[in-house]
Amino acid sequence: MSIDIGLAKRGRQGYHFDDIAIVPSRRTRDPHEVSTDWQIDAYRFDLPIIAAPMDSVMSPETAIALGKFGGLGVLNLEGLWTRYEDPLPLLEEIARIEPAQVTPRLQQIYSEPIKAELITARLHEIRAAGVTVAGALSPGHTKQFADAVVQAGVDLFVIRGTTVSAEHVSGNAEPLNLKEFIYELDVPVIVGGCATHQAALHLMRTGAAGVLVGFGGGATHTTRSVLGVAVPMASAVSDVAAARRDYLDESGGRYVHVIADGSIGRSGDLTKAFACGADAVMIGSPFARATDAPGRGFHWGAEAWHGDLPRGERVEIGTVGSLEQVLFGPSNVPDGTMNLVGALRRAMATTGYTDLKEFQRIEVVLG
Repeated sequence: MSIDIGLAKRGRQGYHFDDIAIVPSRRTRDPHEVSTDWQIDAYRFDLPIIAAPMDSVMSPETAIALGKFGGLGVLNLEGLWTRYEDPLPLLEEIARIEPAQVTPRLQQIYSEPIKAELITARLHEIRAAGVTVAGALSPGHTKQFADAVVQAGVDLFVIRGTTVSAEHVSGNAEPLNLKEFIYELDVPVIVGGCATHQAALHLMRTGAAGVLVGFGGGATHTTRSVLGVAVPMASAVSDVAAARRDYLDESGGRYVHVIADGSIGRSGDLTKAFACGADAVMIGSPFARATDAPGRGFHWGAEAWHGDLPRGERVEIGTVGSLEQVLFGPSNVPDGTMNLVGALRRAMATTGYTDLKEFQRIEVVLG
């Protein structure tokens, strides 16, 4: 239902995760009887949790650790790890920069060219550890480096931007043809972000294995204040889940995974994302709070170093515990920043559901 903004404009009411709550059902279960398994294409995970490809969140080391814990770590293939042989001194510097100097210094640091040989080296490092290998590029760099990514042995390829469409129009250069590109690849592709039913349906028709819902970097990006672009995540996930259903009928049974990406800062947000229809979540800030995260208590995304129009910032979010504690506890804080998996299990058990597909049908209320 739309409402009047003024005489010439109407708008639909959208809802954030904070606007909704999950309603218990008539039964409960024990948390140990709940399954959080997730499978996309041929890859099965114990956890439906993907770490966002952000330098403050994922290094080869943390991607390996998350993989061994049962999740999926996605390395940013346009980040420090593919621009510098040894980015550790730069990560330490970013954590020390005075606030007024952060943006120009980030722009300088990330002006170093991406090196295909470092893409190969980093992905080989993750591969050697025996976990699922995933890397991310923005649409602007996908054509240039896709061959290096695939030849390095990536299992899942992520194309991630603030917004990604199946129909990018350009008068200056030949745009990336997502449908053609995905068809020619030998690996499953996750692509996004998107936030509407129509945009998601078009992305699903490209052959993507999964679509990212949202704009990512919720704790760090300033896209709303710079561009005026934002969609409340509860509504966005629900709309894209409806597109998944429609495409399932349209395609004769092809299931495309819906991955919530953005505004998931605490365990309650994660749980509500599944309640709205997500198959998995991509999160950044909760992992950036880990003591073993590369950001050292600071968090920033790709928007922060844009050369012409930065739409993000480095934020100090502090640390709460190790990556393992963030995932599995024990938690020593009551704010939902630790033991994400334990909270998800307990929410599913409290409402009587045994797996995530069932949990997507949970009742929610506003308020």
